[in-house]
Amino acid sequence: MDIDIISEEANPMLHRTDVRFKIVHDEASPSRLSVRDSLAAKLNKDSDEVVVHKLDTKFGMRKTVGYAKVYDSPENAAEIEQDYMLDRNKIGAEAEDAEADAEAEEA
Repeated sequence: MDIDIISEEANPMLHRTDVRFKIVHDEASPSRLSVRDSLAAKLNKDSDEVVVHKLDTKFGMRKTVGYAKVYDSPENAAEIEQDYMLDRNKIGAEAEDAEADAEAEEA
C-alpha cells in the first residue's frame, strides 16, 4: 500500500492538520485502521492522533482517495471529534477496555 499526500491544510484553531491523500493498493480496498496506521507512520505521528474520515474507492480501481484529520495530541482528538468517529477509528477504545477490565476485577 503506497500513500501519497495530495494536500495538507493547517487548522491551528482546532490543533489539527486536514490531510487529503491517495492510496494505490494491490489487493482489496484497505481497512480504515490499516490506512490510519500507515498514514500515521508516514507523518511521524501516533496512530491515536489520526482520524480517517473518508475513504473513496472507485469500482474496479486499485486507487483510493481519502480525507483525514491529524491532531497535535490524542487528547485534542478525543475532545473535538464526535464519538462515532472515535469508535470507527478505535481511538480511546484501549483505555475504555482497560477501565472496564479494572472495574470487573474489583467486583
